[in-house]
Amino acid sequence: MKYLLDTHVILWSGIEPERLSSSIVSLLQNEENELWFSPISIWEILVLAEKGRIQVKGTPENFVRNIIEHLPLKEAMLNTEIAIESRKVKLHHQDPADRFLAATAIIYGLTMITADKRLIDSGQFPVLKAF
Repeated sequence: MKYLLDTHVILWSGIEPERLSSSIVSLLQNEENELWFSPISIWEILVLAEKGRIQVKGTPENFVRNIIEHLPLKEAMLNTEIAIESRKVKLHHQDPADRFLAATAIIYGLTMITADKRLIDSGQFPVLKAF
């Protein structure tokens, strides 16, 4: 299976793995699964670190690089179709990062792993609950 990790799932896997359900941990460790990330998640993590909303070991840049190497994750490159879909996706909020993540899941045909109820309830793409 192919999965897109929401930003908080990437973070939890790196600094608070106990927040993930045991089934999600198993899924993340299963080498048969493809784990994907959006560059938007990297941007979100860097912003959270810069604002002091999360504490990371070392520099924020090295922190995200270590997570990507540890999992390992494939990069779902941003492209024109994702930008277009981000404006068409129907979410009950206007968070641009969530819109890009949702559009990435749709365009790449990925199941998103998230704990975000707003994304879980959108019904526009397959979702696995991270909890």
